[in-house]
Amino acid sequence: MKKTLWQKARPFLAYSLLAALLYFALRNAPLTEIWETLRNLHAWQISILLVLNVLVYVLISLRWWLIVRAEKKDVSFFPLLGTRVAVFGVSYFTLGPQVGGEPLQVLYLQRNYGMTYTRATSTVVMDKLLEFLANFFLLGFGLTAIIQAGIFSSNENGSILSLVGLVLLLLFPPVHILLMYHGKYPVSAVLRKFSNNKFVRFIAASERMAGTFCRRHLTSLVSAIFVSVLAAFGMVTEFFCITLFLGIDLSFWQTIAAWTAGWLAFLVPVPGGLGALEASQVFALGAFGISAVSAIGVTLLIRARDLLIGGVGLLIAGQGVKK
Repeated sequence: MKKTLWQKARPFLAYSLLAALLYFALRNAPLTEIWETLRNLHAWQISILLVLNVLVYVLISLRWWLIVRAEKKDVSFFPLLGTRVAVFGVSYFTLGPQVGGEPLQVLYLQRNYGMTYTRATSTVVMDKLLEFLANFFLLGFGLTAIIQAGIFSSNENGSILSLVGLVLLLLFPPVHILLMYHGKYPVSAVLRKFSNNKFVRFIAASERMAGTFCRRHLTSLVSAIFVSVLAAFGMVTEFFCITLFLGIDLSFWQTIAAWTAGWLAFLVPVPGGLGALEASQVFALGAFGISAVSAIGVTLLIRARDLLIGGVGLLIAGQGVKK
């Protein structure tokens, strides 16, 4: 059977879009400086960073796999790992606070396992809630570190109040999970006050399925939470290694505070937190007497990591669209 014009053009359009995303990300990336920073590291140091990142993505994928497998026993793990890397690639290179690639998760489950759009979406909802739950746990720890490290002095009440406001906002994931476990659906309830159109009904159905998962698969839920926290600690461990390998002398609380500042920078709605990450590290590490050159060295290694994983993710995403 002859291919239609759309079938012939689809791979070209997909790769063109992904190439454009990669171009806009790389055109402002300090590739020369990244290369020089990597050259100053030993091979064993780079290997440790690579292993840590592989471990983090295995754990992130394992969280989603545990959620999906609770009701779909035949789901394979390694294809999900590739999909999660693709999700990062799309999210990293697009506008937004590290979101945007999640539809790939839904499409993968639909096309490979025949799951309905609503049920597949409910697994992604749970995956994101547990991701935010682990991040909330670490953020609370990180804000404690920021106060302990003395980044904000006592007369900067506005800054501290802003951080407290962020903590209150990030309380939503654990509260939402508890409410769904008890059969309460806050997102649906709020949306239905404004409309009851098809989109709202879809969100309501996804939220109810996520709540059913919480009640029926408590063991899988607890396991996924544990794995999510391990992944979060893996990211913190990587940051400790980066500062150690670059010869930056920080206390425990100072390192946690600097990592937290970098994590918050990725919430800025620009691709890859471009500019915000650099500013966060110069500010946070500068408060501890670390030079701007050393602070930029930290961000260069983070950029190298994200560009590598994001680039691989875009290739995987392109292959998925081609198929």
